[in-house]
Amino acid sequence: MTDTTAHTEGLRIGTAPDSWGVWFPEHPRQTPYERFLDEVAEAGYHYIELGPYGYLPTDPVRLKEELDKRDLEISGGTIFTGFHKGEGQWDRAWQQVSDVATLVRAMGAEHIVVIPDLWRSDLTGEALESRTLDDEQWKALAAGHDKLGKALLEEFGIRQQFHSHADSHVGTTGEVERLLAETDPRYVNLCLDTGHFAYYGGNNVALMERYPERIGYLHLKQIDPELIWEVLKNDLPFADSASKIMVEPPNGIPDFAPVIDAAVKINPEMFAIVEQDMPGCDIDLPAGIATRTRQHIFGCHPLTRTH
Repeated sequence: MTDTTAHTEGLRIGTAPDSWGVWFPEHPRQTPYERFLDEVAEAGYHYIELGPYGYLPTDPVRLKEELDKRDLEISGGTIFTGFHKGEGQWDRAWQQVSDVATLVRAMGAEHIVVIPDLWRSDLTGEALESRTLDDEQWKALAAGHDKLGKALLEEFGIRQQFHSHADSHVGTTGEVERLLAETDPRYVNLCLDTGHFAYYGGNNVALMERYPERIGYLHLKQIDPELIWEVLKNDLPFADSASKIMVEPPNGIPDFAPVIDAAVKINPEMFAIVEQDMPGCDIDLPAGIATRTRQHIFGCHPLTRTH
């Protein structure tokens, strides 16, 4: 496979703490952040996401030092929202923003990936609420994200990238399209997670071709095309299936080459962050997968780059 790090243009390929099984700021079974950063650099990546706030150092000076000595940069951060629930959700979201956006901006990044609350717990698999929203809840969700995106852009110069998700209220093609129809493109665009969109049968390339102006960021991920039917038929919680259904590329779907091709046509310098859900994995597992995944991505499309 050909390494294309010398290219001066092309999608900016990175990775994330999630690809090392990191879902929480602190957990005894997670990879220590120093080892994560070392292994990211050794695997050949340059861009990383912040991950759960508090996993990486939250002091900007210290974080910059840790990144610089490994030649790494932050592509964006993540927060979680529940605007469909109504009262109190703005304060909850903005409390996260005040931490994450400040740190992300200090690192020179311009994106925040926003993940909606799941209707089913990602810890226990317990149903927490109805799996679908009524019209009033949709209205509240859309209004909340418009307000959030406007505030992020005006106060921090950061763009909101909405992440549809398995076991959330925005997961199917119809739900994603409804979100796009009911929100303002100036303030709400997509972090298109290829695995989560494929989870409910979504065609990533078709969505990108229908809504090119709404694709602002990518998460590169593949799902097992056979196991997904067992998961859906048996209504298995994402919490129980995540580490099995999200597989190492190129063993799943969607194929990355046409996704990257479509992304390059939209924005040849878009961030495309590898984010393979591996909660609770053996800490010796991620480095090899991350290295092989990067080699696969750089081998399947010429317009990808590390820097």
